[in-house]
Amino acid sequence: MSAPTRRVDAATSTPRPVDAATSTPRRVHAATSAPAVRGGNPHELWQQAVRIRRDWLDQALCTEPADRATAERCLTALYARASRPRPRFVWVDSPVQALPLIAGWPTLDQLFAHVRDPRPRRTPAPLAGDIAVMSSQLRGALSAGVPHTDPELSPARTSRTKEAWPELPPGRALDSGVPLGVVLHQGVRTALHRSLAHGYRQPVRAALAGDAPVPVCWYGQQDASWIAYYDVLRRLGLARYGPDEARHLDLWADLARSCGWWWPGEDVCVVVDRPEAIHVEPVPGTAHEQVRLAPRGVRHRDGWQPSWHR
Repeated sequence: MSAPTRRVDAATSTPRPVDAATSTPRRVHAATSAPAVRGGNPHELWQQAVRIRRDWLDQALCTEPADRATAERCLTALYARASRPRPRFVWVDSPVQALPLIAGWPTLDQLFAHVRDPRPRRTPAPLAGDIAVMSSQLRGALSAGVPHTDPELSPARTSRTKEAWPELPPGRALDSGVPLGVVLHQGVRTALHRSLAHGYRQPVRAALAGDAPVPVCWYGQQDASWIAYYDVLRRLGLARYGPDEARHLDLWADLARSCGWWWPGEDVCVVVDRPEAIHVEPVPGTAHEQVRLAPRGVRHRDGWQPSWHR
């Protein structure tokens, strides 16, 4: 049995042991596991949002082996949405093992150059570009199902001063008149993004390649911030999505619950297993229970344990 990892409990900031071999994190299906809440005051709705956010943070820090069947099913469906056939899947134990397999695949700068090139295209757009457009369009369609002004589309500002709403502790924010939609965006979307992008992905990616560009990838379980946000809105009864948008969101949700980082190639999709151990620590002074990797806080199944300087 592998050594137990330790994860910060978002409710208490007290580390709790999580065994990478035997633990079973709470699994919450984005569509069906919790009934939508149609009533309740903003404070009650916020408390339910916090529980959903914590479930998603658990998924983002899960150290169970990947659910390969679910991941391949979801990725095949995403390829189909991009008019591509099922790829050949290559599974690796860490991002560093993926590097030789993805050499020469498009980087973000190359995707931008392809989009901005005014000349007629002699070759089709890279698959990674199609998936990026597809996920962006999905988020726009989901935001269209939000009846209040969605801060995901435009910064929410006060009606009097036209300044951005302050980021306050949630109870104080609601009591001082900050709209629930703004608090949800700050406390779910932004908070998880800070924990998983700034606190996890960016230092690991920097350790992976330094200043060199890395081909475009998605982050599997660490893509949870935007998925969790739209999941919260739906389950609290604060958004209504069309059937296709709901199915598409569920694909991304199931994918985030099943694997680590992944690189989409035209014929091959390289997928990373979830880490063997993750250690996080609370970020001091944050209003929404943000966390970050502890020094040398992630170890992959091949033993790769990136290090970085804060």
